[in-house]
Amino acid sequence: MSKIFTLGEAQTLIPVLGSLVSRARDAAVRANEIESEMQDLSQRIFLSGGLHVDVTAAARRRAERDKSVQSAKSTIDEIEEIGAAVTDLSEGSLELPSELQSRPILLCWSLGEPEIAHWREPEDEADVRRDVDDRFGRERPN
Repeated sequence: MSKIFTLGEAQTLIPVLGSLVSRARDAAVRANEIESEMQDLSQRIFLSGGLHVDVTAAARRRAERDKSVQSAKSTIDEIEEIGAAVTDLSEGSLELPSELQSRPILLCWSLGEPEIAHWREPEDEADVRRDVDDRFGRERPN
C-alpha cells in the first residue's frame, strides 16, 4: 500500500521533493541535449556521404547521455520511494496521495510553487486542479 500523506506531511516534503525533481529534470534536459547533438551528427554523416568522426569523442558523449538518463531515472525512483509521483518532469509537477473527507485524492505541486495549494480526484484529468480549501482544516497552507 502506498503512503497516504496529510497536507502538512506533504508540505514538509516539498523542499526535498523540489530538490529531487530539479535534479531529475536537469539530468533529463542534459540527456536530451546530448541526444539531439548525436542525431545532428548522424544526419550530417548521412547527408555528406560519410564524415571523419572522432569515435572516442562520440562514445564519450554517448556515455554522458547514458549517465544523465540513468541519473534522471534513479532520481525519479527516489521520488517514488518517498511516495510521490512525477506527473510532468518538464514542468516539475508531482502528486502525492492523500485523503479528503475519507476519499482518496492527489495533492498537486509544481516547481516554483511555494506550497501545495491544489488537489485533484484520482479520476480527474491530470490538468484539473482544485484549490486547497477549509476542508483541509488547520493544515491548510497560509
